[in-house]
Formats: sequence, C-alpha cells, structure tokens
Amino acid sequence: MDKSIWRALAILLATVVLCPPASAGAPSVRALFRPGGDRILVVAHRGCHNAAPAHRLDAAPENSLKALEHCVAMGADMVEIDIRRSADGELVVIHDATIDRTMNGTGAVSALTLADLRRLRLKQNQGGSAAAVTDEQIATLGEMLEAARGRVLLNLDVKEAVYAETIDAVLRAGMQDQVVLKARAGPRTRALARMAPFDRVPFVPILQSVGSGTDLAVAATRQMDDADPVAFELPETSPQQVRVVAAAVRPRKIPLWVNTLWGGFVAGWGGDADALRDPDGVWGRMYRAGVRIFQTDEPAALLAYRASLGASRSAGER
Repeated sequence: MDKSIWRALAILLATVVLCPPASAGAPSVRALFRPGGDRILVVAHRGCHNAAPAHRLDAAPENSLKALEHCVAMGADMVEIDIRRSADGELVVIHDATIDRTMNGTGAVSALTLADLRRLRLKQNQGGSAAAVTDEQIATLGEMLEAARGRVLLNLDVKEAVYAETIDAVLRAGMQDQVVLKARAGPRTRALARMAPFDRVPFVPILQSVGSGTDLAVAATRQMDDADPVAFELPETSPQQVRVVAAAVRPRKIPLWVNTLWGGFVAGWGGDADALRDPDGVWGRMYRAGVRIFQTDEPAALLAYRASLGASRSAGER
C-alpha cells in the first residue's frame, strides 16, 4: 500500500477512532492564560515560518506541520493556524481562499478535494510567485491537532462558516483544553463564551467597534456578562483605547491580546519590524500598558525579549 495512504489511515485512527484524551503533561489554555498572570505569551502567526538562525532553524511554509515543529523547538506558547473546508468537506489548514499564493497550483480551496490538494506542495515561508516550492503538503486540522497534542497550544482562526465542524473535530481529538477559538464581538453582541458552540472550548472574543473606539470597553464588558472568556483580542486601535480596555477588564484580570503583525495594530506603537530594532519600545511598551499576549511573525525575537526580561529580574534580585 502507498505510504501516503498508510499515513492517512494512521491519522484517521488516532483522531477519530481512538480519540485519546490529551496527555497529562499537556499545556492547558486556562492554566497558561490564568487571570492575573504576568508572563508574556508568544503566539506564532501561521506557525514559525521565518528562519530562526539562533535556533538553527530554516524557513518553513506558513500553516505547515514543519512550521508547527519549529514552534515546538523554539518554545513558543501557541501556534495560530487558519482553517478552511475543501470541496469534499475536509478541514484543511490554509489562510487564503485560494491556493495561488501558498501552493504550486491555482484555484479555490472550496473547489478542490483533499486529494487534489495533496497532489500539490506548499511554497516556502509566506509564498508568492518567487517563493521556492518545498516538499511539504497541506495539513488537515486533524493532523495539526495530533502534532500539537501535549506540546504546544493552538489558536484556531476559522476563515469560513465551519465553527461547529471545527469544534467537533477538537472534541473528537480530546484537545479542548489545548486550543482557543475566536470570533468578533461588538458592543451589542451577546456574551459569546456562554453560547453554543463557543461554550465548548476556551474562547477569545475579538473586540469590535461600531463607531468610536470607546465601544471596545463596552464590548468587553458585555462579553464578561455571566461568561468566562479566557482573553480579549484587540482590533486595530489607539493607545488610549488599549488603556481603556485594560481598565475595563482589570477587575476580572483577563489578559489582553494584541497583534504586532506588519506595522502593528496599535497606532503609533509599531509592529514586528519595529520590534526587531527596539523590542522594549514595541512589545515592552504594550506589556506595560496591560497587554500580555502577542501574536507575531517574529516569535524568535519575542521569545528572546521575554528571556531578557527574566534575566534582568534575576540580576536585580541578586
């Protein structure tokens, strides 16, 4: 029998038939995101896809199993992956609605079966027309869950209306303590963390404004109404609104999450490129303003910055 068929059967057996619970040593979202914690948490955007010379790691295709393995090797807390559905109903890990940027083919993910997608290969790093083609294949959600089991947490970014199917896959795999799921929540949105299907896994509302940025604190307050979100993600916003939301959630000690991707999501405070030059001026400033969870394309640099803070504290205690 072809090796790829054996591999598919093994994954199917592990994730659907046996359904083993998470191992006793597995990290827990609620333990890591515990209210009142002060440790910076590192979420690798689409996996650890950039080269990390300090860790002797080359680049990896975004959203790939190799990118997840690099995150495990580096010690990232969480891996963000994007989820879509193929033509035959498989949940696959890819960001774009088409495969054009990240694979050596063209077409909509929703128009291609898993077998179609498996015949192709992922492009290096973030892809594009000039990117090299690798030996890596697209991963299914089941494969990612199994690879992450007991090793690293997953941030599931569901790109289309497959929330229920995604949560069912997580529950079948016994991974509900090792993932977070997110959805947008405005000032008039009912508390999503206590609504099906979001009440079945650790949930993070992505706060949204319908007018002025002041709506973000209102949205956060609404999402805490008899509900237990594990964190709040901020949209593109201003430094003032970071502080306002931080004050609103302080009584519950729920951690705040910010993306520092590209130019950054907090106006004037910089993003990943700025953080490579001045980590304390970007990540440090946000941390001191109340942000604890950072989603970044530069996890190696953020991990190094976090380690430097620990070293500084240790030196100060001597």
